[in-house]
Amino acid sequence: MGPCGRPQMCRKEGRPALALDLVEEFRPIMVDAVVLNMLNHRRLSASDFVVELGAYRLKQERRTVFFTELEERLKEEVHHPLFGYQTTYRCCLELQTRLLAKYLTGEIDAYPPLRIR
Repeated sequence: MGPCGRPQMCRKEGRPALALDLVEEFRPIMVDAVVLNMLNHRRLSASDFVVELGAYRLKQERRTVFFTELEERLKEEVHHPLFGYQTTYRCCLELQTRLLAKYLTGEIDAYPPLRIR
């Protein structure tokens, strides 16, 4: 059992758990949005995937296309709801990381998650 009384989640040694948890906040607005856009515009199909060890993975050439589109998404500007100005998603990643650090060091009372729309 973990310190909160719930079963402790297994984590692989050496994995940056905190970074992975922080990035999870951005998965729907970044990664999922890019994947759905690619599917909706028929830039991904079943033939773009291979099965390895029971998991579906993008073929290397399609992975390059995905990362190019993800990079474009990071450059998109959005209104940051807490700070009230336009900034890129890439900058939002940094801002949220800094807010988490302030919460962990006790400088702020709560971590304000990024809520777009």
